[in-house]
Amino acid sequence: MLLPHASPRIQIAASVILAGLIGEIVFELYAWLISPLLFGPTLQPSNLVIALAEKLAGLQISHLTAFPVHFAIGSVGFGVFVYLIRLLMPARVFLTGLVSGLILWFVAQGMLAPFIGRSFMMDFGTYTQSSFVGHVGMTLLMSYLMDRFLTGAPKRLATA
Repeated sequence: MLLPHASPRIQIAASVILAGLIGEIVFELYAWLISPLLFGPTLQPSNLVIALAEKLAGLQISHLTAFPVHFAIGSVGFGVFVYLIRLLMPARVFLTGLVSGLILWFVAQGMLAPFIGRSFMMDFGTYTQSSFVGHVGMTLLMSYLMDRFLTGAPKRLATA
């Protein structure tokens, strides 16, 4: 357990936030350092935040503003989302991460990208492929960490 003497709510909140924070940091490292080597493009989800702010609120925001917004959504929002999926399949660490990542990837590339004027799934090009690896990898890690933080028991990712 992450905080063995804390109340269950505090344990859950701390586990979700810490797993989300670690997962988002790993996602950003992948997006900026590994994605260009594997796929070519650097993933820049802050561009999506900028486009959504413009379309939904008529606001023009900078990357300096959009990056922390996406980071907060990725850390807390995605962490909470993975936890909610975990409630549906608590003994399935790998499946929780996979399902969470697939849903978040589809929302980003299949719904939000077309909403801001890009093609559906951005024509399944290298950006979308890299985004798949980033989202699913991030949520697999979040799911695994959350399970470790909440149960304290090591589990093998492939069979859990």
